[in-house]
Amino acid sequence: MTTSFPEGTFTPAPGRGSLGRMLRTHARVEAALTLRHGEQLLLTLIIPLALLIGLSLLDVLPAGQLGTTSKVDWITPRILALAVLSSAFTGQAIALGFDRRYGVLKRLSATALPSWLLVAGRVVAALVVVALQSVVLGVVAAFLGWSPSAAGLGAAILLLVLGTLAFGALGVLLGGALRAEAVLALANVAWFVLLLAGGILLAPSALPSGVGAVVELLPSGALAEGMRAALVGGQFPADPMLVLAGWAAVAGVFATRTTKLT
Repeated sequence: MTTSFPEGTFTPAPGRGSLGRMLRTHARVEAALTLRHGEQLLLTLIIPLALLIGLSLLDVLPAGQLGTTSKVDWITPRILALAVLSSAFTGQAIALGFDRRYGVLKRLSATALPSWLLVAGRVVAALVVVALQSVVLGVVAAFLGWSPSAAGLGAAILLLVLGTLAFGALGVLLGGALRAEAVLALANVAWFVLLLAGGILLAPSALPSGVGAVVELLPSGALAEGMRAALVGGQFPADPMLVLAGWAAVAGVFATRTTKLT
């Protein structure tokens, strides 16, 4: 027995979906891939957690850097900055480099996804990962005795967003221009250099004056010092925000011009 339908019951409507739905779907896939990838999880969460707990409990920080601030109050804002560096820059750069190597971007570019949405989806995914990192690290820090300034929480959230945009643009700039093997090496080297000498573990004030001034202009130094000023001093750190916004704008412009699909 066959069933017939009146003419016009099914009306084909070819075309791409809404931009908002495509952005949400792309960001959800990128965030899921990051969170279930073992090496990415080690970099973005396990190492920051280990540093947070170890540096809060052990006497390894120079006493001159702490002043009257407790160890956990001093280190937590800097570990949050490290988490942004790990996920938005190192993780994104490596993932993009290998996506290009295996032809993922080339295949996605043949779909209805606009090129700008491919980048926007990665940025939104990075923001989601940073938000989850911040919650986990904040809860662990609270158990260790962390007491952030309530007056600076809004500024800290804005700094995390600006830091994610700045490091995300730098990650796309690196991962979109070089071969995957070079990206892997340079991204990890940059992570170690910025951790040790980029204003995260060593405050710019603990470095020679000329070096400290340069470090404050790096995205890592600006984010770490801004987070400290917001969460410890309850301040609104405008200068670090301007530095991060500048890095995001400049790196974003260069990234759009140099990113390759293969």
